[in-house]
This record gives sequence, structure tokens and C-alpha cells, in this order.
Amino acid sequence: MIRILVAEHLPLVRRGLVASLDGESDLAVVADVGSAEDIVPAALDVRPDAAVIDVDLPGVGGLDIAARLGEKVPDCRVLILSAQPNPGHVKRAFAAGVLGYMSIEIGPDQLADGIRQMISGRRVLDTDLAVAALEAAENPLTPRELDVLRIAAGGARSKEIAEQLCLSVGTVRNHLSRILYKTGARNRVDAVRIAGDAGWL
Repeated sequence: MIRILVAEHLPLVRRGLVASLDGESDLAVVADVGSAEDIVPAALDVRPDAAVIDVDLPGVGGLDIAARLGEKVPDCRVLILSAQPNPGHVKRAFAAGVLGYMSIEIGPDQLADGIRQMISGRRVLDTDLAVAALEAAENPLTPRELDVLRIAAGGARSKEIAEQLCLSVGTVRNHLSRILYKTGARNRVDAVRIAGDAGWL
């Protein structure tokens, strides 16, 4: 029997996932949670073989919590579900140790088969997503530029970014100029959108 943890913040969707997986003779949902913060404690308590996690969980994102889960419960295989999957997120997910990434629009049979494949040690990914991930552009931003952009994404001004990163305002402006150039963005908001869609943030 494959023991599964389900993490989905929408109660109706979560109940549907639980009912669907529990309907399989070789699968059993041993825990279901509605927030990212509850995933690791629940996994430490029930020690599931697999976790099905919504990438868009409020607060700590599904990808960040998946990486944390991999550290705390390394035997748990993680499959990410996304309403709007993009190649950048797929690359980030696999870099974080996730074994599966699928659209939430897949059928129950596909989800069950995906979990079985993960348990056997194989990666699971929709074909269209796999091709798109291979074709996705590499991240052109340096780690420091990403730091600047992440803080800017929260609406911080150059002075506030400079204070948080212990940089001069001029250095921050130089970083922002290079970010706009590298991403082809019109402004900061556009740069955040481009980097987010590509999975760089």
C-alpha cells in the first residue's frame, strides 16, 4: 500500500483528491492538509511514501515547502500539481528534488499512475511540459540581481532595497538597469512578471 499525504488549500479540491486516491486499491491517503505550514509536521507524524502538493499554496509556496519536505522526510516522493504550470517552475521543482510535476487538470487515473511511477523511482511530467521545460531559456540574472528583484517584487523602492541588502542606492539602480536589460522588461513590474513566469524567482 502506497501511503500519501495531500496538501491543497481549497477544501473541495482537496476532498476530491483524497476521494480519488483512496478509491485506488493500492493507494491510501494517510493525511490531508490545507496549508504549507502543516505539511512537514504531518509528514513527520505519518511518514508518507508520497506527497501530492499544490504549487500555489498560500504563504510558503509549494516548491519551497517541497524542498523542505525533502530535507526532513527524504523517503517521501513529491508530486507537484499546478493550475498554471510553466517551464521555469518545472525546472525549479526538479532542482529541488521533486519527482513529479503535473497539471491539476489531469484525470484521476493519470494522477494515480504518476504516483506509482514516482514510487518506482521515475520522474513524472506531462509531455507538453517536458518539451517546454527543455526549451525554456536559462536564467540570465546573477544571484545578487535576483535578490534585488525579489525585494522589488514586494514593492520596495531603491532606497529600501539598498538598506536591506547593505548596498548603495546607486548600486541598486545599476542592478535594476541590468535586470531590465537582461529580461527585456519595460519596468520593474514587468521584470518581476517575466522572471516569475520563467521560474527564476
